[in-house]
This record gives sequence, C-alpha cells and structure tokens, in this order.
Amino acid sequence: MGTVFSSILPNHEEFIRNQQIFFVGSAPLSAGGHVNISPKGHDVLRIFSPTEVAYLDLTGSGNETSAHLKDNGRITFMFVAFEGPPMILRLYGRGKVILPGTHEWDDIAKHFDILPGARQIIKAKIETVKTSCGFSVPFYSYNGERDMLQQWATNKSEHDLEEYRKKKNSISMDGIVTPIGESIANINKV
Repeated sequence: MGTVFSSILPNHEEFIRNQQIFFVGSAPLSAGGHVNISPKGHDVLRIFSPTEVAYLDLTGSGNETSAHLKDNGRITFMFVAFEGPPMILRLYGRGKVILPGTHEWDDIAKHFDILPGARQIIKAKIETVKTSCGFSVPFYSYNGERDMLQQWATNKSEHDLEEYRKKKNSISMDGIVTPIGESIANINKV
C-alpha cells in the first residue's frame, strides 16, 4: 500500500531530481477517449514549490497531454527508480498549457534551457503525492540521452516546425482541439 502526501517533500524532490526519465499520464473526460502515457527525457522538469511543477514539452508526433489538459486539466506524473533503492512516486494534479509568445511563457521559460523543438510548457498544480514500493521494477542502467529529436528539430526551419505542429499537434486522436490548434485558428482569423 502506498503512502499519500499533500505536497512534494524534500526527499521526494531529491528522488525526482535523480531520475533520468519520467512519465506523464492524462485522459479525456469522454468514456471512449484514449488514456495517454508519455515518457519524457532530458533535463526538462522544474519544481517551483512543493505544489507546483512544470516541464518543457518538445515537438512530437502527437499532443494528447495538451488536449487532455484543455479538456479537463487532470495530469499525473510518474517517476520510477530503475537504479538504487526501489520506489515509485506519482504526482497528481491539474495542469495547463503555456504557449510561446504569451506573457506567462516569458515569465516561466527563463527557468528552462529552451531545447530545439520546444513547443509548449506544461505547468501543474499538485494536489496529491503518492509513493509506493517499486519492488517489482527491474534495474536498468542509464546510458545517456538520445539526441535524435533535437537533431530533427535543429534541421527544420521555424516555418517547417509550425507546419508540422499544425498537421500533427493541433487535434488529439479523440478530436480535441489543442491549445496549439486554437492558437493557429486564431491566427488564421486575423
């Protein structure tokens, strides 16, 4: 049985900072919608307070988390010890999408190394922290980051990235328009 906390404690923060990968889970409110789980690498997560975290989200082939946050705000982060003592730590909260070109982006982006292909920042207010044993999680060794996504983004112009996001990141697999999609629609109205 896991242990529940109302905020991120110092030992949780240390554990989170030591992980090389984390997972983000979200789902739409509709019963037939898809649950999404996305792995995140690189040094993209920031802890702003015991109840507030954010991560720099890079351009990818989908944008489900963004759509789900627009739909209902629910988000779960999961961190797993693949080395050292076993533990699983989950952060449950409500998140939102922060897009480049906004005042909020200007305020928060300075806390990140903006990587090639950065498309948005996901910010979450944490309501519950839960730890569990992780006794059945196997050991894996960290060998380094893959740089393929950053190389891909570096080889694209800003216009190419915008066109890719328009095509691949504007609508979720369940038909939910993402904040990127809304932003594109608003630009097209002008």
